Amino acid sequence: MLLFYDYVLCVFILSGLWSFVSKRKHLLSTLLSLEFIVLSLLFYIFFVLLFYSDLYFLMYFLTFGVCEGALGLGILVSMIRSHGNDYFSSFSLLQC
Repeated sequence: MLLFYDYVLCVFILSGLWSFVSKRKHLLSTLLSLEFIVLSLLFYIFFVLLFYSDLYFLMYFLTFGVCEGALGLGILVSMIRSHGNDYFSSFSLLQC
């Protein structure tokens, strides 16, 4: 049964990676795919650490995942305020 969960979670992680690589037009879609990858990794770590009965690492990982999401949303809001949209084509690092 654990092998089934490994395959399913690997498919989730790979589909999140594929979505992250293929959807490069909007910042919001890339942030959502990154959050999907983090959530898939959280479930994978949960199933692995469930057998070791050491679930404290999950709280650290969840904290870093939440901080990553908040940082991404902050970047998205500042980008929309400064440029008016979340297209990568309108955003250049050379412009101030």
